[in-house]
Amino acid sequence: MTLQISRRGREYLRTAQTLLYSASTMTDRAVAAQLKALADTYERRAEQASHVDAAQGMAPGGR
Repeated sequence: MTLQISRRGREYLRTAQTLLYSASTMTDRAVAAQLKALADTYERRAEQASHVDAAQGMAPGGR
Protein backbone atom coordinates (compact mmCIF):
# COMPACT_ATOMS: atom_id res chain seq x y z
CA MET A 1 0.00 0.00 0.00
CA THR A 2 1.42 3.37 -1.01
CA LEU A 3 0.63 6.43 1.05
CA GLN A 4 -0.14 9.62 -0.80
CA ILE A 5 1.55 12.64 0.73
CA SER A 6 -0.93 15.29 1.78
CA ARG A 7 -0.48 18.99 1.10
CA ARG A 8 0.47 19.51 4.73
CA GLY A 9 2.94 16.62 4.49
CA ARG A 10 4.52 18.18 1.39
CA GLU A 11 5.04 21.43 3.31
CA TYR A 12 6.81 19.54 6.10
CA LEU A 13 8.99 17.80 3.50
CA ARG A 14 9.83 21.11 1.86
CA THR A 15 10.92 22.46 5.23
CA ALA A 16 13.03 19.33 5.84
CA GLN A 17 14.73 19.76 2.46
CA THR A 18 15.50 23.40 3.25
CA LEU A 19 17.00 22.40 6.59
CA LEU A 20 19.12 19.69 4.96
CA TYR A 21 20.37 22.15 2.36
CA SER A 22 21.27 24.62 5.09
CA ALA A 23 23.05 21.87 7.02
CA SER A 24 25.10 21.00 3.95
CA THR A 25 26.38 24.58 3.72
CA MET A 26 27.36 24.83 7.39
CA THR A 27 30.99 24.80 8.42
CA ASP A 28 30.07 24.27 12.07
CA ARG A 29 29.49 20.52 12.46
CA ALA A 30 27.45 20.92 15.65
CA VAL A 31 24.99 23.28 13.98
CA ALA A 32 24.83 21.05 10.89
CA ALA A 33 24.02 18.04 13.08
CA GLN A 34 21.24 19.94 14.83
CA LEU A 35 19.76 21.02 11.48
CA LYS A 36 19.87 17.42 10.24
CA ALA A 37 18.12 16.21 13.39
CA LEU A 38 15.46 18.89 12.93
CA ALA A 39 15.03 17.82 9.29
CA ASP A 40 14.48 14.22 10.45
CA THR A 41 11.78 15.47 12.80
CA TYR A 42 10.06 17.30 9.94
CA GLU A 43 10.21 14.17 7.77
CA ARG A 44 8.46 12.21 10.53
CA ARG A 45 5.88 14.99 10.85
CA ALA A 46 5.26 14.79 7.11
CA GLU A 47 4.51 11.09 7.34
CA GLN A 48 2.30 11.51 10.40
CA ALA A 49 0.42 14.42 8.84
CA SER A 50 -0.24 12.42 5.70
CA HIS A 51 -1.57 9.49 7.75
CA VAL A 52 -3.84 11.77 9.77
CA ASP A 53 -5.05 13.65 6.70
CA ALA A 54 -5.77 10.38 4.88
CA ALA A 55 -7.73 9.04 7.87
CA GLN A 56 -9.74 12.24 8.16
CA GLY A 57 -10.52 12.13 4.45
CA MET A 58 -11.98 8.62 4.80
CA ALA A 59 -13.93 9.28 7.98
CA PRO A 60 -17.50 10.56 7.81
CA GLY A 61 -17.47 14.31 8.17
CA GLY A 62 -13.76 14.45 7.25
CA ARG A 63 -12.27 17.27 5.23
